[in-house]
Amino acid sequence: MSVILRVLPFAAGILGTLALGIMASGFAAYYYLQPTLPSVEEMRDIQLQIPLRIYSRDGRLISQIGEKKRIPVEYKNIPETVIHAFLAAEDDRFFEHPGFDYQGIVRAGLKLLMTGSRAQGGSTITQQLAREYFLTRDRTFIRKAKELILAIQIEHAFEKPVILSLYLNKIFLGHRSYGVAAAAEVYFGKTLDKLTIAEAATIAGLPAAPSRLNPVANPDQARDRRAYVLRRMRELDYISAEDFELAVNTPMMSRLHGPKVELKAPYAAEIARSEMVQRFGEKAYTDGYQVITTIDSRLQKAANSALRNALANYDYRHGYRGPLDQVVLEDIISEYQATTEENLKEKDELLAPGINFETDNSFALQDFLNGYPDYENISIAIVTSLNTETNGAEFYLRDTGQIELAWEQIKWKPYVNDNIVGAEPEAITDILSIGDVVYLFSTPSGYRLGQVPVAQAAFVALSPQDGATIAMSGGFDYSASSFNRASQTKRQPGSAFKPFIYSAALESGFTAATIVNDAPIVLNSFGQEEAWRPENYSKRFYGPSRLREGLVKSMNLVSIRILREIGLRHTLNHLQPFRLPKSALPRDLSLALGTGGTSPWQLGEAYTGFASGGYSVKRYLIDRIINAERETVFSATPITVCNLCEELWFDGREALNKPAPPDFARTDQDEVKAENHEDTTAGITEEITLAIETSEVPAYNTVVEMIDHAENWHPNYTETPLFWSDRNQAQRIISPQNAYIVYDMMRDVIKRGTGRRARELGRSDIGGKTGTSNNRRDAWFSGFNNELVGIAWVGFDDDSRSLGAGEGGGSTALPIWKNFMAIALEGTASAPIPQPDGIVSVRISSATGQLAPYGSSGSIFEIFRAGNEPGTNPNIYNSNEGDVFTDDDKDGSIF
Repeated sequence: MSVILRVLPFAAGILGTLALGIMASGFAAYYYLQPTLPSVEEMRDIQLQIPLRIYSRDGRLISQIGEKKRIPVEYKNIPETVIHAFLAAEDDRFFEHPGFDYQGIVRAGLKLLMTGSRAQGGSTITQQLAREYFLTRDRTFIRKAKELILAIQIEHAFEKPVILSLYLNKIFLGHRSYGVAAAAEVYFGKTLDKLTIAEAATIAGLPAAPSRLNPVANPDQARDRRAYVLRRMRELDYISAEDFELAVNTPMMSRLHGPKVELKAPYAAEIARSEMVQRFGEKAYTDGYQVITTIDSRLQKAANSALRNALANYDYRHGYRGPLDQVVLEDIISEYQATTEENLKEKDELLAPGINFETDNSFALQDFLNGYPDYENISIAIVTSLNTETNGAEFYLRDTGQIELAWEQIKWKPYVNDNIVGAEPEAITDILSIGDVVYLFSTPSGYRLGQVPVAQAAFVALSPQDGATIAMSGGFDYSASSFNRASQTKRQPGSAFKPFIYSAALESGFTAATIVNDAPIVLNSFGQEEAWRPENYSKRFYGPSRLREGLVKSMNLVSIRILREIGLRHTLNHLQPFRLPKSALPRDLSLALGTGGTSPWQLGEAYTGFASGGYSVKRYLIDRIINAERETVFSATPITVCNLCEELWFDGREALNKPAPPDFARTDQDEVKAENHEDTTAGITEEITLAIETSEVPAYNTVVEMIDHAENWHPNYTETPLFWSDRNQAQRIISPQNAYIVYDMMRDVIKRGTGRRARELGRSDIGGKTGTSNNRRDAWFSGFNNELVGIAWVGFDDDSRSLGAGEGGGSTALPIWKNFMAIALEGTASAPIPQPDGIVSVRISSATGQLAPYGSSGSIFEIFRAGNEPGTNPNIYNSNEGDVFTDDDKDGSIF
């Protein structure tokens, strides 16, 4: 006892000295390392790397782009099960310690003394957060000291829930997933709130070794790690005994999932991505931007479906091209068995417990077929047997197994060339052989033999009121080809270009009743060895024809004669404000036949000039951009049509003949001037101010009422003058009478012309025009009403290849437009272009285009711009005067 008493002061002195030494060392280390560490302000400015997300205008996720998959989630939205799982796995004393856990440090120190190894141990969640944000993963004492100091500073700067939220959003959890929400999506295809206890424990076990412990790469090790986490959760009383037993015995089932894409619009997404990179550089991928596009999810789905179905039908008409590959089944099976012999047991356990790999060939076939790409609704398969009695066949379908198809699901005429298909097959052996690798189409009635179309297509829909791109599909399948045929291609529009020529003709004094001769024409071109002899698609000539009939029947010779008469320069000047690209405007008479190059998106923008009633709007795709702080950093201000606003012409002609303001905008002074027939616009330089007594937004009783009304509310200037007062008003490019007459002629194209297949829609408000380029290399259909423009194109990427006999705008492209419009217009009111003032209807002779007496045979009604009807304007062209429309046109220059 006396010895102890004598030693005790000595020991206390040693311990005190040691404590003082440790404290001194700690202070010295702090003052030495602290200047190299981030400040509190820098820590408060922590930024997560969040991928770029692109949405439709109604909030459907189209694409997520970025190297790191992260879905930020607030602490209040993280399920308690997930929080408990991570606390159990990583730091059960998180809410108690000051940023470091002395117990863990002691454990790590003892291990160092006993083994001499510097183990990765004793790190709290706060220390891990410090390391993830600000430090390297070097396992050195210096880094560990910095980590400790930073952890203390973080604890002083943030509250515990904030720290845990930062950690759960930041931590790397394998397969490019950062944060628990991304990991839930990647490994289980779920949102956090849908995770089971077993799945939450699996994710919580990942931070220690994300690559080694993830359930996709190593399910056995992931299962063992999950069991540890569940055991800790049970010990900490986070879960009940029943929950523990259920979770620990749950099979480890996981596979990789992509982002929960809700809408397939990859071609539009790529345009948005490219624009974001131009605006923000590489930060576009990491700074958490959200792009809200103008794409409408319902109409985008309709566009995708219409395009794919039309291409599949085209492909079916032209015959079966044969299998992708032909293999010997026995060779595949024996090769697979040889290469997997050492891992046979592992394969049995991992892929199909209870199945004997030696007697089940599905593993070999599945492994072989994994080398082929899959497409939407098209799956890869291999023929395993043929039934010559029933003409049926059995296939091994990847990820499904054995299936059997009947003869009706298989028979298909063989492809010979683009113009010819072979004879109807009589037996299964005429089409298939055992070992054929083929694609099968998934249809509502089951699978059928298929193939990936070689021909391509594009479709785009725009709003003629502001140019918003409502739907866009640039090809059959983006994964097969990312080339956007809706925006990147330059193809000949053919006769789909003619409405612009006819509009120029109307501007030059032609009328819809002007007679033009559809007869052979021979034109010499400077520099060309042979004369140009254009002909009609139908190979026939119609003789003297009214202008309306020329468009309805798509007469090429009528268009050429029109252009030659009104002149190339005048026509090009007329077309300039339609925003057509220079590539679409060749400087010769072939312009009349649409021989230039344009994309469907550009042509759609030009067609809005007709659909809007004569205004120019500009196509756009991005409505707004929101940053990670949910602030709007960009909002589109599109050029918008305002039919009741004071008109602005693209060439400023409104200043020469400025109209009076509409009745609702007239002041008392205006009324007095009008009564006295005074000039109501002389000297006016200021905008008219309108008095608004009530809000322009209706008063809604409920949110549901607001949503229901807003979906179909399209306020005009009369209803909401304040809203329109700062709009980017569209300029008029053609007169409303010109636009209406072209539209009316295009309605006849659908009623009785080359677009008559669209009559199946049962709509009277739609107009359109077919287009087929030379040698059927391009097929188009362009159509619209006052609220929607749709452009469809079909062709091969090799623009020298013909679509084949019988194909053209009306048979190949129109089905895309028609099937899209069937959905787009369903349940909507008729939306014709309003007939403007200054349009008169006159009875004329269908043969001469001249005025016809009442009751005369062969007479019809035709519409004219007031003052241009037959017999009233001496300056309009008369079919009975001169020979410009009826001569042989021989030896004329095309310039």
